[in-house]
Amino acid sequence: MSSATPTPAAPPARRLPLAGVLRLGRPSEIWFKPALSVVAAIAPPALILSALGRPGLVMYAMAGSLCALYAHNRPYAARAGVLAWVVLGMLGGVAVALVAASLTGSAVVLVTVGALLAAAQKVLCDVTLVGPPGNVVLTFVSSASLFAPQTLGQVPGHLALTAATGAWAWLVCMAPALVRPHGPERRATAAALKAAAVYADTGGTGEGHARARAAGYAAVQAARQSLLSTGAPSRTRRALERLVVRAEVALAAPTEADAERLRVWAASLRGTGPVPQAGPADAAADELLGVDAARPLSARLGPLTPLAVRTALGCALAGHASLALGIGRPYWALVTAASLYQANLTLTWSRTVQRVVGNVVGVLVFLAVVPLAHLGPVALVLCCLAFSFGAEVLISRNYWLGSVCVTPMALLITEFAGHQEPGALMTERVVDTAVGALVGFASALAVTDRRAGARVERALTAADRAREHAARLLAGPDPGTAALESARRGLAVALAELRATADAAAGEWWQRALPQERVVLAEQSGHRTLAATARRQGLLPDRDPATETEDARP
Repeated sequence: MSSATPTPAAPPARRLPLAGVLRLGRPSEIWFKPALSVVAAIAPPALILSALGRPGLVMYAMAGSLCALYAHNRPYAARAGVLAWVVLGMLGGVAVALVAASLTGSAVVLVTVGALLAAAQKVLCDVTLVGPPGNVVLTFVSSASLFAPQTLGQVPGHLALTAATGAWAWLVCMAPALVRPHGPERRATAAALKAAAVYADTGGTGEGHARARAAGYAAVQAARQSLLSTGAPSRTRRALERLVVRAEVALAAPTEADAERLRVWAASLRGTGPVPQAGPADAAADELLGVDAARPLSARLGPLTPLAVRTALGCALAGHASLALGIGRPYWALVTAASLYQANLTLTWSRTVQRVVGNVVGVLVFLAVVPLAHLGPVALVLCCLAFSFGAEVLISRNYWLGSVCVTPMALLITEFAGHQEPGALMTERVVDTAVGALVGFASALAVTDRRAGARVERALTAADRAREHAARLLAGPDPGTAALESARRGLAVALAELRATADAAAGEWWQRALPQERVVLAEQSGHRTLAATARRQGLLPDRDPATETEDARP
């Protein structure tokens, strides 16, 4: 048993950080997929409408085309359904906005409708785990549509254009399946193997081991869910699932894992070559690879209530504050507020700083390119395409860097309805950004998440029960392969959920002290039990039975 003194892996945050908020990270491994897809989805309809002399319709075409940003991490069987729902969600938001715009000219009413739409979009995207880019794109499109001049007679045509371009975006995103049908699940499995290798490098006790372990279990769970959504089992899926088992076992016993071998397996998953075989030791797990340990929908809904209230209140107040200042585009302030809200207050603060910095720099970029965009409709479309590509290239490195491209693109979209005076447009954007950021963050401060501590307690209880269940099976003479694997996987999911819940709660304010020491103790005992369970399954080298029993105890 480990005798190390427990130390909180993530101490409660009571300060709003500035250091590191703007630091650049590594780009996403698949940054080029959404970047190329959105360009391919936007370009044909936008260029055709511009050539036909109807640039005013480009905004409605782009609404559907922007659906191409979604679901690039999903296997194609699941991507088809997710993208269809995204297109329907986009169409529903635009329909509500256009009908509201055609029925009333009251900016106060329109802002209120936009705030309610933003809250609904936030909840739906978070509870269904749709993202990135999550709710922000949907909210941007529906909010802008609220303030587009509209009559009821025009609504069906505009919606038809959005639906048609949404269908085109669906085809664009599904097309790679013809070349690499198992690409997404291969990438997810490779990510799990690499994350497990990083944790194995720490030996389970080295610097950053807690963070590496949490990242590893998150990657394993993502890979498992990816494989479960691929449809009927196949030889490729079976081979990938065995590799995921190897990654999970490495997380359970990092000192006995071969980090280099994990990385070799991960590298071999690139391209379309054969999936490496993880070895005969994995045969015992074959019958269990379809077990679904996904977090239930009800468990994801609970933490979203404060987020929904923050979003509705913050967006409404930001839009109304913009109206009070006499700015002509209150939806910019509304969208700024909607983009801020993250899992906890600390993350929301970081996103606020990133949004403001990115928007201000983006306004300066717009000033540099607006003469080029004014050369004609085609030049305007090409500028939008360049910025949409750049946004996807940069946003995975840091949100503010992506905003440097998103901001000028949003400003240029207003030009399709007619040239605007750049100075006034830039001033309105900067003021709306400041208003949305200040009011939106103030709303996050006002609407507290006082149940965060209770969720940590529930996660602790669930982890303890899962560990006790696995320990009881280990104490029995013949627990059965299926029962033992199910218990191991359930414990792994419970521990991952405990860490995620504790990290989210640590970033909230105005709550009681969190049981950090109990969380660390639960993690230590749980991971010892995981290692003992994996060893009992024959997935690790044999050890003395007395040592195995000792490992399973808290």
